[in-house]
Amino acid sequence: MAKEDLVLLNTTREGVAVVTLNRPEVHNAFNPDVIERLSDIFETLRGADGVRVVLLEGNGPSFSAGADLAWMRAAAEYDKATNQAEAAELGRMLNRLFTLPKPTIAVVHGPALAGGMGLVSACDVAIASENAFFALTEVRIGLTPATISPYVVRAMGARMAHRYFLSGERFTAEEAYRMGYLHSVVKDRNALAEEAERLVTQFFQTAPDAVRTTKELLHRVTHAVIDQNLIDYTANMIAEIRQTDEGREGTSAFLAKRKPWWQNG
Repeated sequence: MAKEDLVLLNTTREGVAVVTLNRPEVHNAFNPDVIERLSDIFETLRGADGVRVVLLEGNGPSFSAGADLAWMRAAAEYDKATNQAEAAELGRMLNRLFTLPKPTIAVVHGPALAGGMGLVSACDVAIASENAFFALTEVRIGLTPATISPYVVRAMGARMAHRYFLSGERFTAEEAYRMGYLHSVVKDRNALAEEAERLVTQFFQTAPDAVRTTKELLHRVTHAVIDQNLIDYTANMIAEIRQTDEGREGTSAFLAKRKPWWQNG
């Protein structure tokens, strides 16, 4: 399969990019080519000004089963330097997703395991159908979910992470929703598509540059110590954004009781 076919990028709908993991025969498992393709796509989308929302989904019965078995067999024979280099590529890909300057939505059905959970966790929003399930299975095969851990712990919370990182046990979509890992759970894939569309509509109400700035804000303030540096940072951010074209347009539109330009599309 050509590398471009391992992960599909569809930008035919104005304002929306759909990224589809496309190895259904192996439950959309990762290998170095998949990781490279995802990384390239996320870097492309970073500079795609016309894209306002990114959806991440899996083709076939699964979202992603994590690492490809053939890759795992090969990696078992690698030296430390090779393993570290490949792990760094995975880390770079996840960080490119995490830092995309636009909303990202993980649309999950079926299993999202190990590295698949890394993708879900690096997105801003995660929704799933009832048949979705999750597991951090690394400890059950003598490994550790190291590269994905910054994103999963942030999305799941430290207390729940201790349980599921250390046990490797499976948990359902409903359990993931209760712990706050998922934003919503719906009945089936049709309902999942409808929920994704509802979220896209909500994000289309937002100002693109303000969203970018707000993602930077969230990354900076989450878990930050509230000190004078942070107070100064947030004061400077709101002062700057009020002077932007979007800031002026949004305020003017609100006071005039009209829609700003970004809601007229």
